[in-house]
Amino acid sequence: MNTLGKTAPLAAALLALAACGGGGGSDSGSTSTSSSSGGQTGSSVDVTPCLTQQVTSTRTVTNLVVPDVLQLNLAAAQGFPNGRRLNDPVVDVILAAVFLDLKVHGADTFAKIPLNPSGPDVPQPAGFPYLAPAQGGTPAVTGGSGFVFRTDAPSAYTRVDRMGFPAVATALVSSANKTPFNDDTPAIDATGKWAPEFKATLTTLATALADDLRGLNLTGCAKVS
Repeated sequence: MNTLGKTAPLAAALLALAACGGGGGSDSGSTSTSSSSGGQTGSSVDVTPCLTQQVTSTRTVTNLVVPDVLQLNLAAAQGFPNGRRLNDPVVDVILAAVFLDLKVHGADTFAKIPLNPSGPDVPQPAGFPYLAPAQGGTPAVTGGSGFVFRTDAPSAYTRVDRMGFPAVATALVSSANKTPFNDDTPAIDATGKWAPEFKATLTTLATALADDLRGLNLTGCAKVS
């Protein structure tokens, strides 16, 4: 069976469910379900193994997403989850880390499926600013002077979205709690306030997708009994 090709619909479902914010059940991290979306009646799902599995030699999934800050260790190898390069498939890696058993499958499992483009449409330069020029023509050069940079205090700005660690707010926070989560800060995350929310939403999603993972010969990190 071509598991890689058959995984594409599952990845699309993962992204759709994540965008909806799951549902956020109880904060116990274990649930029984009778759902037409994929869960099996009476199944008990425990996502604790997903949250405690190692993504790097020193960090678990929980260590990565709490607090919601993308961290960079200059002494370690670059590339997500240690910082983020322009072409790193961050959402695919996060979804693999929270749904798949990383002892069995690589964190790049979803990144390799046919849903993803083979690369940027326009080659990226090796030097600064590293971003490829915009498509549709070269913008006019207006000179390099006359810039005015705002010096307002941080309190003068209003946060419209919080996306510190890519996909956390999208995949692990339920729809009803997205605004309160956005209004909080990484310092509040570090107190553990949002850990039950992450676990509950992940439980809902893992329950719905458990039999889909099995059907594709993928080993989920959640414990299903």
